[in-house]
Amino acid sequence: MNPFDFPELFFLLDAAGALIAFQEKDQSWAGALAFSSEARAREFVAQSRLEVAEIAAIATADRESVAALIAAVKRRPIRHLLLDLDYRTGACRQAGFAGDGFGAIHQRQFVAAHNHG
Repeated sequence: MNPFDFPELFFLLDAAGALIAFQEKDQSWAGALAFSSEARAREFVAQSRLEVAEIAAIATADRESVAALIAAVKRRPIRHLLLDLDYRTGACRQAGFAGDGFGAIHQRQFVAAHNHG
């Protein structure tokens, strides 16, 4: 089942081709950064000044690719997706994993790292 209302997820990859994840201070688990559009991914990269080698997309309805992605991230301490994380405000949606697919999506608010006022 595809809980997203958009056709693709866009992920940020580092120079080694690994997904870039966000880990809160003093937390053992991280969330893979994912975006509902390439424009949102590029906006996050520009605002955060994050060193990103590539933006890769996966079709949200492609069950095999989604299952492979989830299996790969579960080998790392990644337990959810942080969807459309706004670098300035800290607002995003968090999507959990349910087996080899995506689970429930909840609103999430992080404390913004910097005051961009």
